[in-house]
Amino acid sequence: MQPSIVVIAAGERSTEAVLAAEALRRAAAARSQPLQVEVRSDNGVLGALEPAVAAAARRVLVVGDGDADAGRFAAATLEHASLGTALDDPAGTLALLAADTGDTATAVAPADGPRRIVAITSCPTGIAHTFMAAEGLQQAAKALGHGIRVETQGSVGAQDALSAQEIADADLVLVAADREVDLSRFAGKRLFKSATKPAISDGQALIRKALAEARVHGGAPADGAEPAEKARSAGPYRHLMTGVSFMLPFVTAGGLLIALAFALGGIYAGDDANQGTLAWSMFQIGAKAGFMLMVPALAGYIAYSIADRPGIAPGMIGGLVAVNMDAGFLGGIVAGFIAGYGVLAMVRWIRLPRSLEGLKPVLILPVLGTLLTGLAMMYVIGTPVAQLMTALTAWLRGMQGSSALLLGLLLGGMMAVDMGGPVNKAAYAFATALISSQVYTPMAAVMIGGMVPPLGVRWPRACSPAASPSRSAAPAPPPACSGWRS
Repeated sequence: MQPSIVVIAAGERSTEAVLAAEALRRAAAARSQPLQVEVRSDNGVLGALEPAVAAAARRVLVVGDGDADAGRFAAATLEHASLGTALDDPAGTLALLAADTGDTATAVAPADGPRRIVAITSCPTGIAHTFMAAEGLQQAAKALGHGIRVETQGSVGAQDALSAQEIADADLVLVAADREVDLSRFAGKRLFKSATKPAISDGQALIRKALAEARVHGGAPADGAEPAEKARSAGPYRHLMTGVSFMLPFVTAGGLLIALAFALGGIYAGDDANQGTLAWSMFQIGAKAGFMLMVPALAGYIAYSIADRPGIAPGMIGGLVAVNMDAGFLGGIVAGFIAGYGVLAMVRWIRLPRSLEGLKPVLILPVLGTLLTGLAMMYVIGTPVAQLMTALTAWLRGMQGSSALLLGLLLGGMMAVDMGGPVNKAAYAFATALISSQVYTPMAAVMIGGMVPPLGVRWPRACSPAASPSRSAAPAPPPACSGWRS
């Protein structure tokens, strides 16, 4: 295997050039990719290429904007990257050497025959669709004669995590996810992204499409191009669902601790009269800490989905501002989108001297993003949203009789109608978010509606096993558990 050739032309930035060379060597070693690096700076040339090697090169990556002596690579195709990109994302930078020059990142599909596929499945709640999609892909790959390894990123984190060797050996990376997934480890691999539904409904068609249409994943480009790409590929619904998925653990932990506090100390466990008791302490942890972080987490990870890590701090702070202004979950959603798209615009439009570029992610973006989000909430958006939230809360609390029944039927029906799809998640997110405003009745309807499908699947089969197809008989306990879980 011929070594890849990188020339770092750094001019006066000799220290950064040496660091970039070492980062690229480590990234290449992790992928078992032979690499030859020449560093050219004002201090001289390190690791100079032999003239014969330069003349025979077919592809060369030039890092930096200094003098690379490109004339010696007459027969080579030159790829260019900035020094900052090489330092920030060496694996993605090396992927430029693997990209097809004739088409913007479209990889040449391998020849017919068995393929080695690695996949990731993930959904906002990380409970049902994550594992249904994994099973669908495994059965489809087996039917098509391909080998597959699936990593599930569920509610308890990644399970069956892919190893670096498995990723390196794979012919295809297939990501079936309804939320944002970190793709940095797949730089240079043929990658195809999809929602979970195609993997569940027709896994074979999805794998065929992925093999035909997968494109080389090039990692994080310079100057914030990756967040922009994320924003184009994922609409507001996916950003919202990403926020909801990160908010759910706060809801679960806080809610269960409050319930346990009530079980131990009664309905008044949180009163000051019970201060110092175990029940009072559990109530404080659940209500005053867990539930307090629900809206900031929602806002922070909506912003993260849009603008990546620079959006987290402005989003979470904006969500806390929304809580302090009594704007509730509506204010948190608005703050998350303001922070996300605001930081994304800053990434794209703020240009700094090279010497100050390192301050952007740790100082400039968090401060300016937080200032933008906070001022927008306090002076423009917060008060109207708080008034709307107050009116909505009063309306929901005042519902009696037939009105409450209709709302319960609507939310329960939404939970049961599309097997955990967008309608189901919209109802669940609405009811969950209302908990932060001390409106609990909609969640009762949502939980009851969510229990109906799994119990409806389980109990007819339990009563009459002979009436159930053999293929569907095996998964009976999990749906039942899902129903009782709710």
